[in-house]
Amino acid sequence: MAHPKYSMKQIAKTIDHSLLKPEMTRDEVKTGCEIAKKYDVASVCCKPADVKFCADLLKGTDVEIGTVVGFPHGSSTTETKVFETKQAVADGATEIDVVLNIGLLKSGLNQQVQDDIAAVVKAAGDKTVKVILENAYLTEAEKVTACKLTEAAGAHYVKTSTGYAPTGATIADIKLMRSSVSPKMKIKSAGGVRTLDALIEYLDAGISRSGATTTAIMIDEYVERFGRD
Repeated sequence: MAHPKYSMKQIAKTIDHSLLKPEMTRDEVKTGCEIAKKYDVASVCCKPADVKFCADLLKGTDVEIGTVVGFPHGSSTTETKVFETKQAVADGATEIDVVLNIGLLKSGLNQQVQDDIAAVVKAAGDKTVKVILENAYLTEAEKVTACKLTEAAGAHYVKTSTGYAPTGATIADIKLMRSSVSPKMKIKSAGGVRTLDALIEYLDAGISRSGATTTAIMIDEYVERFGRD
């Protein structure tokens, strides 16, 4: 019996297959790209040094090449983030996940936070920019402020987490983020979404993308339970 709301393709195109573990070898990255290609996910999200490698492996596919900037703490200078972004795009990245400057946000320096994000958006040109708030370190009010600054800066997504903080995505945070931005803004969850049922729950809460390392397990379970498209 088909799933009442989401096709297999919709599920797959929610997933940014994460290849960010610092100890990942090139063989493991290659395997990750093969999984991304096999299941036709939305993107791989790889380390900056692996962008060219992944772009070559996924050339001719429908899988986007994502990478991270200012990762994982967000505390690089704006100039460094701009350089990272331009280099990533030159290497073949089509999506940029940048960590906002958490310390500046918590200092109430909102204009500096917005300007930092806006500089990355400009450097990315026509590429998709997702801004990682790292909610584990933020108050509810700071999460709302971060969402509004991200939208004002011209980014395309707000994202919950790097996956490397003490906690990751929560349904409560997704609902708060969804209510803090306009409908044109999208939400990405990251950190802890490891099962098909969890992914569906997050989709219902308002995400458009989710980082995942258990891609094959989730999509294989979908096929087993609901069949193929």
